[in-house]
Amino acid sequence: MKVVVIGALGRVAQLLVPLLADGGAGPAVDVVGVVRKPEQVDRVADLGGDPLLLDVESADTDQIATALDGADAVVWAAGAGGGNPDRTYAVDRDAAIRSMDAAARAGVRRYVMVSWIGSVPDHGIPSDSSFHPYADAKLAADEHLRGTDLAWTILGPGTLTDGPPTGHIRVLGADERVERGGPSEVPRADVAQVAAAALRIDESIGQFVRFTSGDETIPAALRNVE
Repeated sequence: MKVVVIGALGRVAQLLVPLLADGGAGPAVDVVGVVRKPEQVDRVADLGGDPLLLDVESADTDQIATALDGADAVVWAAGAGGGNPDRTYAVDRDAAIRSMDAAARAGVRRYVMVSWIGSVPDHGIPSDSSFHPYADAKLAADEHLRGTDLAWTILGPGTLTDGPPTGHIRVLGADERVERGGPSEVPRADVAQVAAAALRIDESIGQFVRFTSGDETIPAALRNVE
């Protein structure tokens, strides 16, 4: 398997790349880590990935498709990081959508999107909130992905923490709401494990997997998702 991780030095992706490359999540795979700055290339190599320099914010669909040539799967783990609404829409919505269209153009079947637990139409984020552009952009990207013919999985982790991996999560029901400020934490290390497992577990295809820390093993949780 060859997996292209877009946004390879994001805080989740930095854990995902070595997990895939060294076989920590199953058989080792070839990992291409896409980054946008020349000074980031060596860091991807240090993680065990093959670095690919491409600024997805400015790259067009054909350029991204070229980067995905020969891949079996794509993991979108990029993001603008908040702060600038225009850039948030440019990366989290527009570039993400181009990457989906590029995957289809390049013949890549599998696509895993790292989103967030509240990415639903009634997410409840006020339009005057600084978080609204992110919520709006992610929802638009997720909705576009659902309309493609890709074998997609959307991951919706709760509030991210830097705790150690547990290997266990709780998947929320389709109609289950998350109260703002309520318990919804999950370590980034577990999110990386979920992304790696989703690539191999077909039951996760076509699913929006909203999850927090929990008591069910990650593979079991993904096989039982509804």
